Amino acid sequence: MALPALNPPKTLNKKIQSLNSPFFSFSKTASSPKITKFKKYPLITMSSQQKNPLPHVALTNNDHKEELMSAIKSSISNCLSETHLDLTVPQLKSKIRGKVRDIYDGGDYLVMVTTDRQSAFDRILASIPFKGQVLNETSLWWFNKTQHITPNAVVSVPDKNVTIARKCLVFPVEFVVRGYVTGSTDTSLWTVYNKGVRNYCGNNLPDGLVKNQKLTENILTPTTKAADHDVPVTPDEIVQRGLMTQADYDEVSRRAMSLFEFGQRVALDHGLILVDTKYEFGKGPDGQIYLIDEVHTPDSSRYWIAHSYQERFQNGLEPENIDKEFLRLWFKSHCNPYEDEVLPDAPEELVSELAWRYIFLFETITNSRFEMPGTKEPVHDRISRNVSQALSSLQ
Repeated sequence: MALPALNPPKTLNKKIQSLNSPFFSFSKTASSPKITKFKKYPLITMSSQQKNPLPHVALTNNDHKEELMSAIKSSISNCLSETHLDLTVPQLKSKIRGKVRDIYDGGDYLVMVTTDRQSAFDRILASIPFKGQVLNETSLWWFNKTQHITPNAVVSVPDKNVTIARKCLVFPVEFVVRGYVTGSTDTSLWTVYNKGVRNYCGNNLPDGLVKNQKLTENILTPTTKAADHDVPVTPDEIVQRGLMTQADYDEVSRRAMSLFEFGQRVALDHGLILVDTKYEFGKGPDGQIYLIDEVHTPDSSRYWIAHSYQERFQNGLEPENIDKEFLRLWFKSHCNPYEDEVLPDAPEELVSELAWRYIFLFETITNSRFEMPGTKEPVHDRISRNVSQALSSLQ
């Protein structure tokens, strides 16, 4: 069966389907379609954090980077930019195309395929080699580590790019937690602060803050969807507009702050700063609140190198980041990513560097080597086969 083209153009009028479906939930190898059941792992100990010097992690002059770059560059033209499992897996009923994830209705479950699409400014910017696998495996690592804070919706992991999840009624609010004044998008804290805003999402901000400065305490800045972009809301507005009950908001906000504080401690133990992030939650048929979507990935979070932050901040330099911020900055300096009809193509060097940074983050956080996918079987065929077998075993 012939499939549609895998690399759509980056046009402004290309619509991205909303993920505000009442049942949207998030969100191994080709030779082994065995389903990996989600299970608990020992928690990371933080007792050494305050006593030992920060681990020195380096983005440049890294021998391992050179090892990976050839594989990254040779895969640029073969990214997983689109999936069509609704045409190849009989058990799947329908598809919702998100910015990065393709979500399929599998009856009692949702099948989330994390692609290599790179989004920012509410649109697709590029496709990044191995990005989907990095995001999926990074999230799963964090889901394992945070079960003591909140349950999550993961059911199984049949493929490097796929998570099967229980269906949830998703709260129409993204819980954005921030520890620093930074960012370049319209809703980022630095952007609004620099425009003179001093009360943001119910948080009073003092005068005199500068870009990339650490806040005295972490703050929660929720957003909700309006058409195709995020809109900041206050806690009172969330309840008044009926987006969540007061009890649900209080519980979810508590979990979000706890997740972020835990993530910051883990990141710092690995030589990184978790700057900010977003969380999504939903209610399962059992009435329980679950963490869904993704957790502490370089797509949903900002990460900086810890050991160089203070010196660079004092010298007015941007922190060394391991997320998509430098890609955002490149597009902002070469076009208007919010209004231009067609965006320029990101340079191959930039795409390769971002792929490396995502793998670097995964390896640094998890303390493990990234496993390159096999090349004998086309990735779409591999995913289709693994998902079909997984769904059959779950029935």
